[in-house]
Amino acid sequence: MGPMCHFFFLVLVFLEANPAYPECNPECICSDDSFGRSLLCMDISLRKILGNIPKDIKKLRIENSHLTELPHGSFSNNSALEFLWLNFNNITVIHPETLEHLKDLKELRLQGNRLCTVPWTAFQATPCLNILDLKHNRLDVLPKQALQYLINLTYLDLSFNQLMVVSEDVFIQWPMYQKSQQLISKAEGISNVVLALHNNPWMCDCHLKGLVQFFKFIRPPVILMNSYLMCRGPVSKAGQFFYEVELNSCMKPKMSTPNSNITIQVGLNITLSCLAQASPLPNIVWTYPLKKLKEFDVSTSPIGEDSIQSELVIPSAHLADSGNYTCMATNSMGSSSIPISLHVQPPQTVPSSSSYLASVEEHSYIYMRITKQTVYGIVLEWYAVTDNPSETWFTLYFGIYEAVKKEIVSIGPGINTYWVNDLLPATKYEACISLQSQPPRKDQCIVFVTGSDISELEKREKIIHIIVVVCALVLAVPIGMYVCASEAHIGGLGHCLCHCPQRRNGARCPSTVIESKDTMFNNLTTVCDRNQLLLVLLMHCMLGVGREVGSFM
Repeated sequence: MGPMCHFFFLVLVFLEANPAYPECNPECICSDDSFGRSLLCMDISLRKILGNIPKDIKKLRIENSHLTELPHGSFSNNSALEFLWLNFNNITVIHPETLEHLKDLKELRLQGNRLCTVPWTAFQATPCLNILDLKHNRLDVLPKQALQYLINLTYLDLSFNQLMVVSEDVFIQWPMYQKSQQLISKAEGISNVVLALHNNPWMCDCHLKGLVQFFKFIRPPVILMNSYLMCRGPVSKAGQFFYEVELNSCMKPKMSTPNSNITIQVGLNITLSCLAQASPLPNIVWTYPLKKLKEFDVSTSPIGEDSIQSELVIPSAHLADSGNYTCMATNSMGSSSIPISLHVQPPQTVPSSSSYLASVEEHSYIYMRITKQTVYGIVLEWYAVTDNPSETWFTLYFGIYEAVKKEIVSIGPGINTYWVNDLLPATKYEACISLQSQPPRKDQCIVFVTGSDISELEKREKIIHIIVVVCALVLAVPIGMYVCASEAHIGGLGHCLCHCPQRRNGARCPSTVIESKDTMFNNLTTVCDRNQLLLVLLMHCMLGVGREVGSFM
């Protein structure tokens, strides 16, 4: 054999003894250890998995490198991977097919990321997976089929997440748990299966009863890393351990009431009450088809572990409050309701309804007007002087003028405004305010008509599009003295012309918009003595009533 042949032979032997490795990323470290060839990338700025990872790498560790996503095909060229550590990154999304080429993967660690969910079906591609570490993430849901594809998993860490409720079926259907139970019954040995579920905000209500019972009686080879699982809520169970808490079964609300048929006199306060027994505790809502019930009218409080009471307070009941009220309770198991009938009777202790109303109004003063107008709504404001202002309730009636049923709102003491939204164009409305439980009279109402040109209104949001037809009666002025306004821009004298005593059988105020001052004057002179009219004009113009009328325009 010649010298050249000897040289090539020696080169061949050297290459066989020292195989060439692909180069590592310059920011990472390659090494050989007991696991095989490893690639370590620490504290470098990455937004995605490196594309030039050597194919023979068996252990890949990328930590503190700002990864945010594991897209499809991230490891398509690394089928030799057995250990994948991606701890302390910012991973929020894992594509369902991210792991499809890692059939030999044994260990996956994703500690300290931002995962709210995991594509559990992705583990169909990793039948050899033994260790899955997901602690310190944001997982809040664990589906019943979550562990179905982890057929050889012996270590699962879900601690320090946001799990509140998990079904026991998640672990009962876990192949490793089922296998352990079969081997126990056959008295055969099996390696331990370790679970870590501590430091989650467990909500210990009826939904968690199955899981609590499961862990109370769990035995090796299934082992809890920390057996002191603690309840975070509800308040009655907070701080208790699973092994000491007793939970009831879930049930649909059962409703009851101490009195389902109530009769009271007008003007009295009344409290409607209902009791709901349910697990978990339900939400309670009161409904009444003829009236909006304000939140301050309702109080709800638990009176036991599985019971809650709700009360609806109706202050100074009036005739319009009569009807059927419904108390409805709803939880995750369903809903139930109970009706309560309220009958409000007119007063029987006063000689007549007229004298009763007069006694209430004798020391009362009420004045209502429209203070703000927008494209689709108005603000009603009223001023009242009563004997007991801190205890005076008002009742506001509002709706389309022709409608039989109006929206009825109870207004508490200290409130003197109400915002009405979503007015329809070219529609006649009526708003009435009354003291306490008294039904309103026509002279306590404002009737107005909305404009018809919506497109123009949208262009000019500040346009005053309300035409006041009938204004409120000011109770402080003599009986029959009314304030009327119209779309016409009438001056101070015109406003004064609109003030006149009415004949007992005559019309109180025009029912349509006043067209002109001449027409108005002619109409007034038909029912007003001219001398009396001049006196009224003089007095009210001096008192500045015209300015008050102007506020309605």
